[in-house]
Amino acid sequence: MRADEQTSPEQIAIFRRMTPEQRWQAARQLYWTMRRHKAAFRQSQHPEWTKEPVADAVREIFSQARS
Repeated sequence: MRADEQTSPEQIAIFRRMTPEQRWQAARQLYWTMRRHKAAFRQSQHPEWTKEPVADAVREIFSQARS
């Protein structure tokens, strides 16, 4: 992990003050934001694709994702 990717003490304090529901909502928002970004990137790579092939590609990418 790079130094700029480290969680700061301030971020940790914020996360600890969040309720489980707030943490879930933040994770859910991040997930859907990343899907939208990935779709926009794939569309930029393949401008001839319609929305359906882009959505299929994003679905496949996320179904194969590992942490």
